[in-house]
Amino acid sequence: MPNNTVSFYLLTDTHLVSPDIWEEGKPIDLRERGDQIALKATPQILDSFIDKILADRDTNVVVFTGDNVNGGDVASHNEFRDRLQKLKDAGKTVYVTCATHDYCSTGEDECVFHEAIRYTKTGTQPIPFLRKHELFDFYREFGPDQALSVHGESGSYTVKPGEGLRLIMICDNGNGRSHCGLFEDGVRWLTEQIREAKKAGDYVMLAVHHPVLPPWEVFRHMAEYELYGGYQELWKLMCEEGVRVVFTGHTHVQSIRKYTDEEGRWFLDVSTIALANAAGKMRKITVDTAAAVCSVESVGIDTLKGIDTGGLSAYDHLYHLNFPGIIEKLLPLGASDFDAFLSLGEGLLPIDKLRSHRFLVQKVCRKALRIPLSTAAKLGGTWRGFSREERRQLRKEPLITSVYEILRHIYTGNAPFSPETKVYRVFSGAAKKIDGLVRRFHIQKALDLIPPGSSLAEMAEDFLYNNRTGDDDTVTFSLK
Repeated sequence: MPNNTVSFYLLTDTHLVSPDIWEEGKPIDLRERGDQIALKATPQILDSFIDKILADRDTNVVVFTGDNVNGGDVASHNEFRDRLQKLKDAGKTVYVTCATHDYCSTGEDECVFHEAIRYTKTGTQPIPFLRKHELFDFYREFGPDQALSVHGESGSYTVKPGEGLRLIMICDNGNGRSHCGLFEDGVRWLTEQIREAKKAGDYVMLAVHHPVLPPWEVFRHMAEYELYGGYQELWKLMCEEGVRVVFTGHTHVQSIRKYTDEEGRWFLDVSTIALANAAGKMRKITVDTAAAVCSVESVGIDTLKGIDTGGLSAYDHLYHLNFPGIIEKLLPLGASDFDAFLSLGEGLLPIDKLRSHRFLVQKVCRKALRIPLSTAAKLGGTWRGFSREERRQLRKEPLITSVYEILRHIYTGNAPFSPETKVYRVFSGAAKKIDGLVRRFHIQKALDLIPPGSSLAEMAEDFLYNNRTGDDDTVTFSLK
């Protein structure tokens, strides 16, 4: 590889779960279903990606940006570190940060995990775990020991993955929930690191677990606490200092978004889908420092190392564990096999309430499976805008098929329904109609979700197609 070229792989949200901390049974199945990721297969998923990395002799840097394990337990951390060592032994340089799933609470923070647990056949047992302050030393040989600078309070650090490039690995030093970002001293350190890099003639990239830009605008209004704490301050810093990209995770969404300020200054938030998702991918980042150009591509897996998928692809084998896959199974079961519906919905749905309204639920599920797209077009006021042939097609196409397709792309990005498609026109029209009703009757809870100056129709676009950068998998941009 030319001296002016630097490349590295970036992985996030591996959520590794050691096979030593679970037995087959209802407890682990409910946890897996609740988390909506392939927890039991996380070792095999990670190993499959590591094999791809090892096969690439030209790329010798690997970056992990947090939620490396799923619940802070020592056993899973040990197995994750063993895999990092395997990469290191093969000549790879590994940089790691941690996030909220990697530790358990001290009792003085807002971490969602108060203890690590082992899943038995019928229940759970407490097991040893790591606290936040222990993570730095546990992983210090994978990043901090190679750092140009380390911020003591947060554990953030700066590394140089190649000539002409610096990567600042930001570790959230918030309280684990309502503020996952840097405090005042950390912001000062970050600013100094960016300016030192520029003074040395190096380009700068940032990596942090929590998103700096929301994957969809509604996300910021529903769950702002899930964003990087002080994100607006970081927007300003990146624009002022000319930092072009920040790599993020946490949302489990494959997304590339661009922020542009009033003066036309911009940066990209490249968010990467969880590795533990059925459609999990890693990013390969290649930087030509001479040309000041960065290219990002996405790499997935077709097979699962050590798992017999019965001829299915890795995605098809794991799909039913994700939210879209569960929904695709639930609706037909609700219409035809109510007991199986309740069994699959346990851990996700209010089972007791559904059980007490059995016949109503069955009726709703059956109706939902039969509604054609034409119904939504008529209710949304777009029916007359379709040709005779399009109307014929809309009468034949089940609405639920398009809903499933939209759900499939929530995590993977690049939804296929661009403005010229029938589905886009139907859903956009329906959203506009609903938006008018919400505003007319002043339905406050709905209004609170609509960003200022926006509408439900604009929000719907986020889920119908990529109206942002055109592609959530790849991007090439200038670092100048």
